[in-house]
Amino acid sequence: MEFRLPTTATAPFCPSEVQGSVEVSTHAPLWKRILQFAGPGLLISIGYMDPGNWATDIEAGSRYGYSLLFVVVLSSLAAIVLQCLSMRLGLVTGQDLAQLSRTRYVRPVAIVQWLLAEVSIIACDLAEVLGGALAFHLLLHCSLLVGVVLTAFDTLIVLGLKGKKFRTLEAIMLGLIATVGVGYLVELVLVKPHWPAVFLGAIPSWQAISSSEPLYLAIGILGATVMPHNLYLHSSIVQTRAVKRDPASIGMAIRMSRIDTIASLVVALLINAAILILAGAAFHATGHNQVTEIEDAYRLLAPIVGTGAAAVLFAVALFASGQSSTFTGTVAGQVIMEGFLQMKIPCWQRRLITRTLALIPALTGVALLGNGAVGTMLVASQVVLSLQLPFALWPLIRMTNDRALMGAFANRFPTRLLAWLLFVVITVANLWLAWQTFTGN
Repeated sequence: MEFRLPTTATAPFCPSEVQGSVEVSTHAPLWKRILQFAGPGLLISIGYMDPGNWATDIEAGSRYGYSLLFVVVLSSLAAIVLQCLSMRLGLVTGQDLAQLSRTRYVRPVAIVQWLLAEVSIIACDLAEVLGGALAFHLLLHCSLLVGVVLTAFDTLIVLGLKGKKFRTLEAIMLGLIATVGVGYLVELVLVKPHWPAVFLGAIPSWQAISSSEPLYLAIGILGATVMPHNLYLHSSIVQTRAVKRDPASIGMAIRMSRIDTIASLVVALLINAAILILAGAAFHATGHNQVTEIEDAYRLLAPIVGTGAAAVLFAVALFASGQSSTFTGTVAGQVIMEGFLQMKIPCWQRRLITRTLALIPALTGVALLGNGAVGTMLVASQVVLSLQLPFALWPLIRMTNDRALMGAFANRFPTRLLAWLLFVVITVANLWLAWQTFTGN
């Protein structure tokens, strides 16, 4: 069973060019159905472990040890809930969140939603540019400015995937995620964290985020974990799995896709937790509580752990993280552009536009502020992502609550309550951060 693109496709994975051609029998063995629906959650999970996560998690672990680990856990659980809503919206309606927003809201509102979604993609791509540039800088020993320029050539990778199957893209993403995961597993074995303290850090603590600095980092972690453009993306790519339109088949598709989503985001949770734990064990526990830059983390790993292999693994995993996020950012941008504007351009052109817009602040920041600006820009990009979240969450929750749109698959009361609670918490956290920043408290 394969998910093929049309032979005339101009790019490997643009939403409008994906052909959903697999009919899944409700009587197929469970394992077979799980495998057939596995993949979209994997692509979504990539956005939850990009270089922006590295910056926020490394700084949080370095400054506060394991005390902010619970923020990673709770943010990941919130992401699972919200991505399941997005997945269900796409499967039930046959449309993605951007398309539905265009048809259900007046044009000025839809345009504002589109602009905010584009801002979130550019902020995400800025993190990928900076992460990729750092990886080139660390592995090739080139200047950071040269590394930033080299990231512009990832458009060639997109062109190289022209005409490939959607399953091929998913397999490539699995390989990149495995690279990141194995790298951090080895590093945790080398650094030997104090696991009782790690588990204590996973317990929610209001005191840990009671002042502005840890709160800023906590919201940065939230922004790096729950990404607004992923909500648009997931509602689209689940439709690459074609199912019959009867309630039984749709219900089965939702259950199988839920397994895919939860399993994939649990992997992302473990990798994000590993980043923070590594920083807490390698830096905070050894007195290096001011490691706020990824490059500083790379330089310190070898002498602290006792082997240069740890630093090399760190840089390779960083490169894999940035490259994998590049693919999903491209697809998300295409989903948003097609959904809101009904505009279709080849994916490589979309990639070029997004990367150019991200290169401008990256080159400017590095040229004016030097290498030390990278960590600041990475964390700031994640806070920008968090600020966009309410504008994607509001229509998603409203639509999945709408029985006229969703029928029997509309949110039940417990899900509605949880979804609106997440919306309130995220919105209040952003307002609090803005107040703390403005007043300087």
